[in-house]
Amino acid sequence: MAVYAAAASALLILWYAARDTPPSTTVNPAPLVNPAGSPSSAAAPRSPSSLTGAADQASVASTMEVIVGRNDTLDAIFRRLALEPADLAAIRQLPGIRQSLDFLKPGDAIKLTHHDGTVNELSRKVSETQTLHVVRDDAGFAARMSETPVQTRIRTASATIDSSLFQTAEAAQISETVALKLANVFAWDIDFVLDIREGDRFTAVYQQIYQDGKYLRDGDVLAAEFVNNGKVYRAVRYVSDSGVVGYYAPDGKPMRKAFLRAPVEFTRVSSVFNPHRLHPILNLIRGHMGTDYAAPIGTPVHAAGDGRVSFEGVRGGYGNAILLSHSNDISTLYGHLSRFARDIHVGSHVQQGQVIGYVGMTGLATGPHLHYEYLMNGVHRDPQTVKLPGADPLSADAFGKFRAQTAAYLADLSTPANGPVSMAQTASSNTGVAAERTAAPPISASARPAPVSALPPGFAVAGMAQYVGEPRGAVN
Repeated sequence: MAVYAAAASALLILWYAARDTPPSTTVNPAPLVNPAGSPSSAAAPRSPSSLTGAADQASVASTMEVIVGRNDTLDAIFRRLALEPADLAAIRQLPGIRQSLDFLKPGDAIKLTHHDGTVNELSRKVSETQTLHVVRDDAGFAARMSETPVQTRIRTASATIDSSLFQTAEAAQISETVALKLANVFAWDIDFVLDIREGDRFTAVYQQIYQDGKYLRDGDVLAAEFVNNGKVYRAVRYVSDSGVVGYYAPDGKPMRKAFLRAPVEFTRVSSVFNPHRLHPILNLIRGHMGTDYAAPIGTPVHAAGDGRVSFEGVRGGYGNAILLSHSNDISTLYGHLSRFARDIHVGSHVQQGQVIGYVGMTGLATGPHLHYEYLMNGVHRDPQTVKLPGADPLSADAFGKFRAQTAAYLADLSTPANGPVSMAQTASSNTGVAAERTAAPPISASARPAPVSALPPGFAVAGMAQYVGEPRGAVN
């Protein structure tokens, strides 16, 4: 009996021990997420090995966007991403896409889809309206171009100046680009540094470019009006049969004059035309027969008009100087230059706006500036006030085409700013741009061009625009 009692006690102890010990379990990791979308549990605990496996499996199908950096090439991008170089070689063999594929600029975006380094898809925007798509199929790679056309809307905007042209344009939701183009149009008649007055007003009819309903950028100024100190100036854009673009007054006279009012980007006029000035260095009454434009050393100096170089070298107190001879017995002189432009020498023919030298302070000069003189028949005239001869007007035949092409734009100048415009217009077929003449909706804050300062970078130095379609010097 004692033996049976001991055995029963042992069994009872073992039963209690077994009841109090927690059962052993095995925790299996949750299924991994994969491209096919198999079930997963993000909350389930994972061992380090299972986490590594998750990363490896996630990389099996990967889509990424690469932003091209400076000096980047497709070869460098493929190496950096450990993509199969043979795929790049095969893609480059596709007919007709090599240039679109390899011509990269900093900031370009390339979208890639790959499986463990094997490229499945590649796409990149090659122009504003075209996107290149390369896709792998059973036979290898195939390429195609997709088109996303842009639309042009015509906007009319007006404003009254209470500070500067650029601050006023910003307040009227007119971009800095349009403000600069407006200054270019009237550059021969208005000095936008010295002549602007509070109360001056302007109206601009210009293009706005959209894509899929999204604002992209501003286009050309089609017509403009500027009232400066009570005087009204009007201009309209005209494209000739040969494709030459210019701005003309409604009577067909070109806005472009035969001479620039000021041939340099300047910060201020440091000395005006004065035949009885006291010379600041010689302390003698010696006529100042030109205008001094203060500007940093190295600022480009432009030819005021088409002409020929009749002198280039050192000329007494002028220091390094250039004398240009123009038609109708007009000549212009540029003094105190730091150096001359390449290929400028006596006998060279130059065009209006061409860089001929750079601002300096050679000769008798108290600081860096350009000394500019304007002479007619050998007689000095004040460069700031002399009446500049105009360029040739349109011929009678061209004037008829001009009126037909520009009538609608001139009518827009009389339309209330931002109001509805009823006429519809389609752009020339060779542009690939469809235009609709509608009131442009307000630009959202996210799409609106960046705010401008009182003067944009470079323009504070520039002062005035150079000629139609291109600002002077470094202004972009």
